[in-house]
Amino acid sequence: MASLPVYDRTGAEVGKYEIDPSVLASRINKQLLHDAVVMYESNLRQGSSKTKSRAEVAGTTKKMYRQKGTGNARAGSRRSGVRRGGGHIHAKRPRSWVYRLPRKSLQLATRMALASKIRDDQITLIDELSFEQPATKQMAEIIKSLKCDGRTLLVATASHDANVYKSARNIAGVTISQAKDLNARSLLAPRHVLMTTAALDVVKQVAAPSSSTAS
Repeated sequence: MASLPVYDRTGAEVGKYEIDPSVLASRINKQLLHDAVVMYESNLRQGSSKTKSRAEVAGTTKKMYRQKGTGNARAGSRRSGVRRGGGHIHAKRPRSWVYRLPRKSLQLATRMALASKIRDDQITLIDELSFEQPATKQMAEIIKSLKCDGRTLLVATASHDANVYKSARNIAGVTISQAKDLNARSLLAPRHVLMTTAALDVVKQVAAPSSSTAS
């Protein structure tokens, strides 16, 4: 059982949050985490790279010189891939790099990633995070008060809050996400996680029915 301190906006401790990491995941499967992160990274690839084959490059198809009697190796079109300006022999084509792992595996990987952050003391809990209007300066001060500055940071909230999102999006190294959109990559990529207690409640509520099947 882990007892996580809960802080307010000024960095003062206002309570404790009791959580058993095994509720999220009974163990950390590094191979599953690796596979999940690779999948998310692969799905971000545009797949729009393209090069021209010898059929697509500009140039005459006329034979460069006669077949015999010149002392040179025989040669055909200037479009040949062995010549400067010719087409690529194995031309690249646009393709999709998207693939999916099983849904339950991805859900388990997300819980494992969060459990690893808790076990490695890389998560900070805040009791409440809201703004009446976008306030980047206030958000930066909160992050500094909680000693979460100077490193990459994920801010997780229970639901989408436009003012919180707009307050954090322009701070270097800070990303923001609502609890339901968290995944293994978004949790593992930053060095630290700042999460509201309500967001952690959401994750626990989703994880509870499946915790007995975690492996």
